[in-house]
Amino acid sequence: MNIIPRDIPPRAVWALEQAGVHPLLARLFAARGVNSKEELDESLAKLLPPGTLLGIDRAATLLADAIAQDKRLCIVADYDCDGATACAVALRGLRLLGAKHVSYLVPDRVVDGYGLTAPISQRVFDQGADVLITVDNGIASMEGVAHAKRLGLQVLVTDHHLPAAELPNADVIVNPNQPGCPFESKSIAGVGVMFYVLLALRSELRTRGVFDATNQPKLDVLLPLVALGTVADVVKLDANNRRLVAQGIKRVRAGAMPAGLASLFVASGRVAAVATTFDFGFALGPRINAAGRLSDMTLGIECLVTDDPAQADTLAKTLDGINRERRVIEGDMREQAMNIVEGLFDEGDEPPPAICVFDPDFHEGVVGIVASRIKDKLHRPSFVFAASAAPGKEHELKGSGRSIPGFHLRDALDLVAKRYPGVLLRFGGHAMAAGCTIAEEHFDDFEQGLNEVAQEWLDEATLTRRLETDGPLNPEYRRVDLVDTLHKEVWGQGFAAPTFSEEVEVLSQRLVGEKHLSLKLKHQGQPVDGIWFGHTDPLPAKVTIAFRLDADEWNGVRRVKFLIEGAEI
Repeated sequence: MNIIPRDIPPRAVWALEQAGVHPLLARLFAARGVNSKEELDESLAKLLPPGTLLGIDRAATLLADAIAQDKRLCIVADYDCDGATACAVALRGLRLLGAKHVSYLVPDRVVDGYGLTAPISQRVFDQGADVLITVDNGIASMEGVAHAKRLGLQVLVTDHHLPAAELPNADVIVNPNQPGCPFESKSIAGVGVMFYVLLALRSELRTRGVFDATNQPKLDVLLPLVALGTVADVVKLDANNRRLVAQGIKRVRAGAMPAGLASLFVASGRVAAVATTFDFGFALGPRINAAGRLSDMTLGIECLVTDDPAQADTLAKTLDGINRERRVIEGDMREQAMNIVEGLFDEGDEPPPAICVFDPDFHEGVVGIVASRIKDKLHRPSFVFAASAAPGKEHELKGSGRSIPGFHLRDALDLVAKRYPGVLLRFGGHAMAAGCTIAEEHFDDFEQGLNEVAQEWLDEATLTRRLETDGPLNPEYRRVDLVDTLHKEVWGQGFAAPTFSEEVEVLSQRLVGEKHLSLKLKHQGQPVDGIWFGHTDPLPAKVTIAFRLDADEWNGVRRVKFLIEGAEI
């Protein structure tokens, strides 16, 4: 591993300090591309204007007309946390804005697969809907949209995924990544797109005289859900996404959140009053996602839309139980997958440029998580496949992949599809995460194709694990109050949490729980505790480490602790 300190532009640091930003935060923000205090303004007034989203005005008109005509609206969701929160935001928001008949339908991961398919459009029609609205999906759903249109449904696609060369024939598409859309935040999550559509709809209803500025519904009540979906989907936290997340977390800390979120904090053992992006990404998000992986995402959506605290508690506990089951399945699959991976190359040799793993016993709901674990361990683009559990599709494999910086996974799949026609039955995704379906007989072809592309695109520098850090930590900043200050900020994908690096002395080390390394370190002449989760190999007496700051409490006293992220050994 190469530990690489980030460049810290001194002029940006100086400008931020002069504007009153704490010197440590000024250094951290400058290293992440922030040049002025204005960029740190988290107020709603600083959000990008909805009107810059291509198609949003037509979407607002379509929805306003539908509400005026008392049409029946049906939301087609996705089965991950972004899709669930987007669905909850749509349900809550449309009802706030006067829609009387709003229902939803969430595809089953096993039976339906991903996106708006023709059978799902048929089910929407059979339920009596007039308008079909997709959230977090639909941009690649040619057949599903076409079938909905043949049935006479109006179709509004709201999505954020990358489109193919052809767009579906929907009445309106709102997606910042569609050709010609000038909206600056291309990384906005599906839930963020739906929130923007609601802002535009409210504006349209004001124009029509349905509301005015004094009596219009407050859509900021939806921001805790927007924040959860944005963080859980691991989209880049650009300035606009950071504002959405910051506004959501601010309301959660103040106790202003849906009953389901409050119950999820309790079920996961987290404290809402000091909520962080870490809580959303590693506690609440996985519990919502678990429903879509192992059960039915209806459970997750119902938890997010109920206003009954008792029902919310019951649903949150159910989701927590499903997540525990998911962990067990994942642990077994990960061990099985690593055994397969170890057979792909000899000990001491470099792994192949891309990793592809399949076992008939794998659970298709967990393949993405296991792919992520393999990618983290080997630093290679990784795909894990499971046999489809859908009736009549037993010969198909459903795969989920995770990538490393410098390897655009969806583009790689596109190239494999062109070079090996017929191998990829379906595929889609982003740069860092993608999914596909192949016939089992074509697994070897897919593996060969992906490795060919990886061989061409990846060089030694890309294949070497790099850990960017914020350099040394001044000893005066090794304080509990500054740990709390750092935790209050919005960190995440593309705006990494502070990680420092420097040489320390290792005074003592021991294993705890058989899989974690507990350390006594000397940092800048002072002792400090450290822990390296999931690491068992001992460290030398002097070593350069990368670490995050945390605090633990013992006998009522809080002390700084180093969470080790990596070491140059």
